[in-house]
Amino acid sequence: MTVSQAAKAAGTQLVGDPPNNSCYYVKPQNEPKNLLFMVTKGRISRVDVRQNTQITTLKGAKIGDTEAQIKSLYPGQIKVTPHKYVQGGHYLTFIPKNRANQNYRVVFETDGKRVTQFRSGKLPEVEFVEGCS
Repeated sequence: MTVSQAAKAAGTQLVGDPPNNSCYYVKPQNEPKNLLFMVTKGRISRVDVRQNTQITTLKGAKIGDTEAQIKSLYPGQIKVTPHKYVQGGHYLTFIPKNRANQNYRVVFETDGKRVTQFRSGKLPEVEFVEGCS
């Protein structure tokens, strides 16, 4: 959806970087904190959760969970790859089984033990390690 559609659905203003045609971020004006929306081609393509242990996935995964907890919530659907910037850390990528959701992922970043942040969205944006950079 567009930023204005998302703001209306959420009942809050979304503020942030000036809009452009390639990639930028917006966030809720007030709450919740540390929740960012990536906008590409005029539409929200990904949601980043940082430093907020209150926000969970539908299965209850959140920042602070262990790698084992994530794997147990999504049995057989987690692909583990090395973190690009955190020595010993990992990306735990949830890959949906449902064909209708094959273009979407949830990526949990870890320090090798616990989830430090996570993001959800469509391919390829959800896999952009540096965000809009």
